[in-house]
Amino acid sequence: MKKIGFIDYYLDEWHANNYPEWIRNASGGTMEVCFAYGMKDAEQGLSNTEWCTKHGLTWCETIEEVITQSDYLIVLSPDNPEQHEVLAELPLASGKPTYIDKTFAPDRAAAVRLFDRAAKYQTPLYSSSALRYAAEYIEVERSGIKVISSWGPGAMENYSIHQIEPIISLMGVGAKRVMFIGTEAAPALLIEFSDGRQATIQQPGQGSPFMLSINYDSGACRVVQPASDFFQSFIRDLVRFFETREVTVPSFETIAVITIIENALIAAKQPYQWIELTESH
Repeated sequence: MKKIGFIDYYLDEWHANNYPEWIRNASGGTMEVCFAYGMKDAEQGLSNTEWCTKHGLTWCETIEEVITQSDYLIVLSPDNPEQHEVLAELPLASGKPTYIDKTFAPDRAAAVRLFDRAAKYQTPLYSSSALRYAAEYIEVERSGIKVISSWGPGAMENYSIHQIEPIISLMGVGAKRVMFIGTEAAPALLIEFSDGRQATIQQPGQGSPFMLSINYDSGACRVVQPASDFFQSFIRDLVRFFETREVTVPSFETIAVITIIENALIAAKQPYQWIELTESH
């Protein structure tokens, strides 16, 4: 059995609570989350040691302990990407396959540094929104896409990735500029690509489903709403990554996604003005 180590900001959070069972099931019991480290205790919820006891994991006092005892590594902290560089510094120098949870980095510069460090030490690394793996999105015809209009719930800071990543996976990199066109209550973003193609994301509220409306050069329009269990599809890809050390999400796509998110937050402070993007590929 291969052993996986968690490295987190604090352990009592939704991803850490669910990944161990999902990984066990997806791997047919050949992989198990066994070790965990948290930088601090959750402000509300279980302490890190209590969490480890509840989930049957071995608590490690240091990140080094997790790395030494694990075959594969998962850096979590899904809602605190600003912690990823600190948490991932040693894992990315380990040479052991490492997954960093969404959102990968707080800005483009940090994203580039993370991938550069992984490359320096030949550490297989990737990150992704689980929405990338929705079967309905994977089946979409990519050729001829002209405009994508996307809907989804959550806040721009930590949930826009679930709309932006599928857009980049379908339309490719090459986003040129962004403009905030929403409100504080209902954020919205316009993304323009260098070839004139456009995409919009809207976050009208917590009750909103994830949904894409895709317009093609032919004039055809297709509406796509994920109904498949995209989280389980993601976990299967994670298991495959650990087994093969092969990355399915190109680093340049992840950097492009982070570049858009970074500038979307800047644009939100100056609505209806274009914000030019740094080359993202």
